[in-house]
Amino acid sequence: MIARLSGTLEDFGPDWAIIDVQGVGYLVHCSARTLQALGIRGDKAVVFTDLQVSENDMRLIGFASAGERDWFRLLTAIQGVGSKVALAILSALTTEELQRACAGGDAAMVARANGVGPKLATRIVNELKDKAGGLPVSPGNAAVSAPAGSETADALSALQNLGFKPAVASTAVAQAVKELGEGAGLNDLVRVALKKAAG
Repeated sequence: MIARLSGTLEDFGPDWAIIDVQGVGYLVHCSARTLQALGIRGDKAVVFTDLQVSENDMRLIGFASAGERDWFRLLTAIQGVGSKVALAILSALTTEELQRACAGGDAAMVARANGVGPKLATRIVNELKDKAGGLPVSPGNAAVSAPAGSETADALSALQNLGFKPAVASTAVAQAVKELGEGAGLNDLVRVALKKAAG
């Protein structure tokens, strides 16, 4: 099974992208948030993937983070939630918002997604209520909201200057801060964040 693709963003549309991995173009279906994180044509792209197989179709679904993929798998395990609906939910809500909605029983928040009615939203929230706390959420803006001039903000800027996309750089720096602790120096942060981003 293909778990991750690392290559070049060759082309994209409203809900798909083509990632060129050493001359092979993979068609990957994505949420709007993942497409936004991928950047522009020609950019280096890393996507976590899930292979969906049905009787007459095989499709690769791509995600900007492993956490988003975990949520997708949880959502599609619910009766009435196919890959299209799950991607619509992940387009409308961040994994953090989805976790909050499920933990707090906020069906109205989930119903903001295209194609999700109140009944389905209630089922999703009820079924995922107990699982919501155990799933990781994307570190998202943990590093982006760092105060200007801080080591974290400088590390984020350094990774972006090296060509990593903001979403990738942010996640990598957030993981580096978590691993090294808040008082870590800039050089250590950049070194560890680079490993995370390149991994």
